[in-house]
Amino acid sequence: MSMALPCRISVYTENGRTKTGMIKPVAMLAMLSDSPELMAVAQEVEDSTMAMIDRAK
Repeated sequence: MSMALPCRISVYTENGRTKTGMIKPVAMLAMLSDSPELMAVAQEVEDSTMAMIDRAK
Protein backbone atom coordinates (compact mmCIF):
# COMPACT_ATOMS: atom_id res chain seq x y z
CA MET A 1 0.00 0.00 0.00
CA SER A 2 2.91 2.36 0.61
CA MET A 3 3.54 2.38 -3.16
CA ALA A 4 0.03 3.69 -3.83
CA LEU A 5 -0.23 6.30 -1.09
CA PRO A 6 0.68 9.09 -0.72
CA CYS A 7 0.02 10.03 -4.32
CA ARG A 8 2.83 11.72 -6.13
CA ILE A 9 1.94 14.40 -8.63
CA SER A 10 4.43 15.09 -11.37
CA VAL A 11 4.63 18.52 -12.98
CA TYR A 12 6.73 18.72 -16.12
CA THR A 13 7.14 20.56 -19.39
CA GLU A 14 6.66 18.84 -22.73
CA ASN A 15 6.89 20.69 -26.05
CA GLY A 16 6.69 24.01 -24.23
CA ARG A 17 3.52 23.09 -22.29
CA THR A 18 3.26 22.44 -18.58
CA LYS A 19 1.66 19.08 -17.81
CA THR A 20 0.67 17.18 -14.70
CA GLY A 21 0.50 13.46 -14.18
CA MET A 22 0.04 10.82 -11.51
CA ILE A 23 -0.50 7.13 -11.09
CA LYS A 24 -4.12 6.71 -10.09
CA PRO A 25 -4.49 5.07 -6.66
CA VAL A 26 -7.47 2.92 -7.69
CA ALA A 27 -5.55 1.31 -10.55
CA MET A 28 -2.46 0.83 -8.37
CA LEU A 29 -4.44 -0.73 -5.54
CA ALA A 30 -6.33 -3.05 -7.90
CA MET A 31 -2.98 -4.72 -8.63
CA LEU A 32 -2.20 -5.15 -4.91
CA SER A 33 -5.47 -5.92 -3.13
CA ASP A 34 -9.12 -6.78 -3.59
CA SER A 35 -10.21 -5.19 -0.30
CA PRO A 36 -13.40 -3.11 -0.75
CA GLU A 37 -12.48 -1.01 2.28
CA LEU A 38 -9.08 -0.09 0.84
CA MET A 39 -10.62 0.52 -2.59
CA ALA A 40 -13.02 3.04 -1.05
CA VAL A 41 -10.10 4.91 0.52
CA ALA A 42 -8.15 4.81 -2.74
CA GLN A 43 -11.17 6.19 -4.63
CA GLU A 44 -11.57 9.03 -2.14
CA VAL A 45 -7.88 9.91 -2.43
CA GLU A 46 -8.01 9.73 -6.22
CA ASP A 47 -11.09 11.96 -6.43
CA SER A 48 -9.54 14.54 -4.09
CA THR A 49 -6.21 14.54 -5.89
CA MET A 50 -7.80 14.86 -9.33
CA ALA A 51 -9.88 17.78 -8.05
CA MET A 52 -6.71 19.50 -6.83
CA ILE A 53 -5.04 18.98 -10.21
CA ASP A 54 -8.13 20.32 -12.03
CA ARG A 55 -8.21 23.43 -9.83
CA ALA A 56 -4.51 24.07 -10.51
CA LYS A 57 -5.02 24.21 -14.27
